[in-house]
Amino acid sequence: MLRYCLLSLTIAVSACSPRGAITLDPQAAKVGQVQEILVATTRGPDNVRSETVHYGRVDVSVPPERKLGSITYPKEGKAPNPYTDFLVTQRLDYATPLAFRQAVRSELMKQPAAHRDAVIFVHGYNNTFAEGVYRFAQFSHDMKMPGAQLHFAWPSRGQPLAYVADRDSVLFSRDGLQETIEEAEAAGARQVILVGHSMGASLVMETLRQMAIGGKRKELDKIGGVILMSPDIDVDLFRMQAKAIGELPQPFLIFTSSKDRALRLSARLSGEPERLGTLPDPTRVSDLKVMLVDTGAFNTGDGHFNVATSPALLSILSQVDNLGAAFANDGGHVGLFTSAALTVERAAQVVLVPDQLMENVFRK
Repeated sequence: MLRYCLLSLTIAVSACSPRGAITLDPQAAKVGQVQEILVATTRGPDNVRSETVHYGRVDVSVPPERKLGSITYPKEGKAPNPYTDFLVTQRLDYATPLAFRQAVRSELMKQPAAHRDAVIFVHGYNNTFAEGVYRFAQFSHDMKMPGAQLHFAWPSRGQPLAYVADRDSVLFSRDGLQETIEEAEAAGARQVILVGHSMGASLVMETLRQMAIGGKRKELDKIGGVILMSPDIDVDLFRMQAKAIGELPQPFLIFTSSKDRALRLSARLSGEPERLGTLPDPTRVSDLKVMLVDTGAFNTGDGHFNVATSPALLSILSQVDNLGAAFANDGGHVGLFTSAALTVERAAQVVLVPDQLMENVFRK
C-alpha cells in the first residue's frame, strides 16, 4: 500500500509542473544569452532506444528576466517570451561521429589552452530530451562554465511511472556514453569531466566500470574529474562499481542531501534505507578516494538538484573560474574548499552552509 501511495504522490507532483519541449525561436538569440550545447543521444525517433548514437547541437537562449537557478517554459496557449522563457535558437544534426568530433574541436579551440576541457552532462530519471538540454544550458550559464559543453541524452521515458524502464535504458546506453567520451577525447579535449545527475550518475558509474573491464585505461586516465549530483545509486552497488574501476578519476565529488525527497522515494521503492545521494555518513565509502559534499542547507523544491537550482549555492560555485580547479585535489585552490579537505586520501564530508563554506570536515 505504501508503494502505491508514493507513486500516486509522484504522479500528482509531476502533473503540477509543465514539461519541457523544444520551442524553436531564432529571434530569441537577440534577447537572451545563447548557450551552445553539443548533444550525443541514444534516443531514436519517437523516443525509442537507438543502438546508434546520434549527434547534434542545440543552441539555447537563456532569458534575461529570470531567477538564478530557474527554468521557465512557454505557457500553453501563449506565444513564447524570449525575455522570460528558455528557447532554442538553432538545432543542428551531425551526419557522422567525425562531424561531431570536428564540432567539439571547434568549441575547444575557442577557449584558452588551459580551459580546453569537455564537460559531459548526463541527465536523470523522468527527463524529456528538452528538459535535459535546458537544464544543462541553465547550469552551464549560471556556473559560467568554461570549455565545451556536451550533453549525453539517454532514452528516459519522461514518465514518473517508468522508473524500471529508465533503469534499463541506463544499462542500454553504456556503450553510447563510452563512445561519446572517446569522441570528446579524440577531438583534443585536454581532459573530460563527467557530471551525472540522479539516475544519470548510475550511467556514469556503469560506463566507467565497463571501460575499466574493457582495458580502456588510457581513455580513463584522460577523465579529469567526476561529479555525481544526487546520485540515485545503491551504496553497495556503488562500492562494487568503484572497486571494478580501480583508480578513480580525480577529483571525485558526490553532492548529497539527506533532505532529498526524490531519493527518499527511490530508496523506499527499492526497499533500501538510503541511496548514495542521501548518505549522511561517509564512513561507508571511507576506503574509496571520494568526497561527499552535503548541500542540504541549500534545499530548494524537492532537494533533488540543489547544485543547479539553489541561487545561493550557484553564486558560490560560479565564483570559481575553472571547473577543474574548483574541485582540484592538489591543494592549489583555496576558493571553494580548504586544501585540508582537498588533500585527504580517504573519504571526507564537506557540509556547505549559507554563512560559511565549510562547517565541518568529517574523516574516519
